Amino acid sequence: MNTNHIINEEKINKYLEVGKKASKEEILAIIEKARDCYGLSLKEAAILLQVEDKSLLESLFDSARFIKDKIYGNRIVIFAPLYTSNECTNNCLYCGFRSANKELHRRTLSKEEIVAEAKAIENTGHKRVLLVCGEDPKKTHIDHITDAVGAIYEDVDIRRINVNAAPMSVEDFKKLKRAGIGTFQIFQETYHRETYKKMHEAGFKRDYDYRLTAIERAFEAGIDDFGIGALLGLYDYKFDVLATLMHSEYMDEKYNVGPHTISVPRLRPALGSGLSETPYPISDLEFKKIISVYRLTVPYTGIILSTREAASLRDELLSLGVSQISAGSKTNPGGYEEDDREATQFQTSDERSLDEMLQVVCEQGHLPSFCTACYRANRTGEAFMELAKDAHIHEFCQPNAILTFKENLVQFASLKTKEKGEKMIQKELEKIDDKKVKEETLKRLKRIEDGERDLYF
Repeated sequence: MNTNHIINEEKINKYLEVGKKASKEEILAIIEKARDCYGLSLKEAAILLQVEDKSLLESLFDSARFIKDKIYGNRIVIFAPLYTSNECTNNCLYCGFRSANKELHRRTLSKEEIVAEAKAIENTGHKRVLLVCGEDPKKTHIDHITDAVGAIYEDVDIRRINVNAAPMSVEDFKKLKRAGIGTFQIFQETYHRETYKKMHEAGFKRDYDYRLTAIERAFEAGIDDFGIGALLGLYDYKFDVLATLMHSEYMDEKYNVGPHTISVPRLRPALGSGLSETPYPISDLEFKKIISVYRLTVPYTGIILSTREAASLRDELLSLGVSQISAGSKTNPGGYEEDDREATQFQTSDERSLDEMLQVVCEQGHLPSFCTACYRANRTGEAFMELAKDAHIHEFCQPNAILTFKENLVQFASLKTKEKGEKMIQKELEKIDDKKVKEETLKRLKRIEDGERDLYF
């Protein structure tokens, strides 16, 4: 299989080389153009990736903040990962789950244990989870995943389960679709073919092309929301970011659907990793640039930031273009009920609880959201893209964020978080322009106070 029509390395390198020659005036014009919120071309993104001048970077950051606010407002969607297994037949040098790691405590959760984990997550206040597992065909096959999804939906008040899993056949993707998942997420890790080959020494994951085309098989099976990303630090970030955008452009042109989310994981130390150091270290300033370029180029996409990053940096990035964050995360199977650091995929840096994170989000003027309405109202795929690309998605997101946050405050929050949260809700209600929507939101807030749950537009 030849996938050069999807990821054309020669074209990527050419764009990046030409991008070095752009003048300050050209760069500023691109940054200003992006504020229209219609996105940028790959050539324009390549130019912005080459920017090093601090004043130009500040202009870039400022536009990222403006665009994020225009498309998504000040909402921050919050979720938690749920790892069902760390057993894996791949030997990926950067990952703690790799098959050659003899130090790792291996474990695959039973259906009952998965439900217990989901309940532990729910009891902190979460309503959205990302299901993650190692890639072992005998342990983490499609039935393991769909059984887990079904059991959680049946026994736990988790309202949307997104799935990060190995590439599958169309038939297996159909099973995943029937299970009722939200977004299917898969990372290419690095789009640079030679580096990909070096990093994946053994296992099914060595097949670059099969992994790259997984999303197309998912679409054939009826799954129309997808998330992508590169593991930053394996190769030159400029190449991998532009390749991620090239992948996004390919999907958008072929299916009229770009990525629902783009994740920005930076390589972190892991127990038993095959790498002694990060091959291509990325500074915090470069990381900010990466997030900003994504926001300017694909303004409609959700940008996900994990607890890999330090608390202080995560707080800063909330205003820069990030629209989704994990909170209170555990990266080992069973981690929410017990602490087994010898079973983790990578080290986390932000150890704050969900309740603590909600306080920070409010203090910074952002509105926490646990909304899952779009998935259940069939605002996915092309329907979601139309709303997001025209900056109309906030018409649903704003009241739904308020309602889901209110539910969290009533049921789970500490007194301090309730105080900050109620003040935030009052501020956000004033932003609802539609009189009827505002009146109905107020009615539903009262219904939540009276004990009703799961109200949404």
